[in-house]
Amino acid sequence: MRKQNKITLILVIAIALIIVLTQSIYVVNETQQVVITQFGRPVGEAITNPGLKVKTPFIQKANYFEKRYMEWDGDPNQIPTKEKKFIFVDCYARWHITDPLQFYKRLTNERGAQSRLDDILDGETRDQVASHSLEEVVRNTNRQADTTARMSELIEDSLAQIRVGRKKIQNTIQITANKETQDLGIEILDFRFKRINYVQDVRERVYDRMKSERIRIADKFRSEGEGEASRINGEKERELNQIQSEAYREAETIKGEADAEAARIYAGAYDRSASSRELYSFIKSMETFENTFDSTTTIILSTDSELYKYLQRME
Repeated sequence: MRKQNKITLILVIAIALIIVLTQSIYVVNETQQVVITQFGRPVGEAITNPGLKVKTPFIQKANYFEKRYMEWDGDPNQIPTKEKKFIFVDCYARWHITDPLQFYKRLTNERGAQSRLDDILDGETRDQVASHSLEEVVRNTNRQADTTARMSELIEDSLAQIRVGRKKIQNTIQITANKETQDLGIEILDFRFKRINYVQDVRERVYDRMKSERIRIADKFRSEGEGEASRINGEKERELNQIQSEAYREAETIKGEADAEAARIYAGAYDRSASSRELYSFIKSMETFENTFDSTTTIILSTDSELYKYLQRME
């Protein structure tokens, strides 16, 4: 009986020691940081180094917090821009715990931190979006249209010029929110707009405006093309008339020179023909004298006779 009591006592003591040890010893790994509380109040400094740690059993409690970066994913909100255009804005952020002790005092746990970030980031997002135009929220820079010089000029006319841009607005939200989280023991590492879109009742009007803008640009190109075509056709007609005029003038010049040359050739030929006829007539007349007359022949000639003319020239 005594032996059984001793065994029971030993088992009870062993179990008690195991319970005390499990309540006294806790493990902190590389991704965790711990705040020890006693009756709900923090005790000492936060434990951020990994390893096997000891605390007072049953009285103290180890509260574990993430050391890694955590995600905040906000709900899409309907927000008016500076021009009173309602848009849906969906955001996300990355944050981490920088002071576990202060984090526990102010927020208790990560669920409380998420709720507090909802209030801070949603509020800052609403303020910044409402203070800027839609173009500022959507675009980062004044982009250049990658096309021909004239088309670039036309498209740039339809692009509003921005002074701030989406990236600076995001940075402003992050900086302003971090000022509000300084006493919460957390830091916002990054903030981004995940998605921006029009509400349904505005979307159709925006699409219609985009269509009309593109139609305006197309009409402008079409009218400029028609004007350029008219100019090219006018230049073509003018050059064609000039070519025809020069060709006609040159043809008339060539014809005139040809006529002059023909007249000169005709005149030369006529002069040669007159001399040949006169020589022929003279020779025939001489032959006639020789065959008709001798030294005893006497003739009477009128002054109109051809023979008389030749005889007169011989004198």
